[in-house]
Amino acid sequence: MLSAFLGFELIRKVSPLLHTPLMAMTNAIASISVVGAILITGEQGASTLSKVLGFIAVVSASTNLVSGYLITDRMLKMFRKPEPPKK
Repeated sequence: MLSAFLGFELIRKVSPLLHTPLMAMTNAIASISVVGAILITGEQGASTLSKVLGFIAVVSASTNLVSGYLITDRMLKMFRKPEPPKK
């Protein structure tokens, strides 16, 4: 609960110009979460609960990762200069 509140407060105060680098960093953190969840889920002798929670973690972190990259790409497209119309 504390980390959610702290994260919300930190992100709320970030300048819009820094939003894209911040999203890139959260994408990197999400990719580390995916790797960790895969390692825990695939561990030999893991309980059923560990496998189920690991699967949920993999799906959640993967969804976060993909959507973060899509949002970052969309934001970067907003800053590109428009191409002149072709004749």
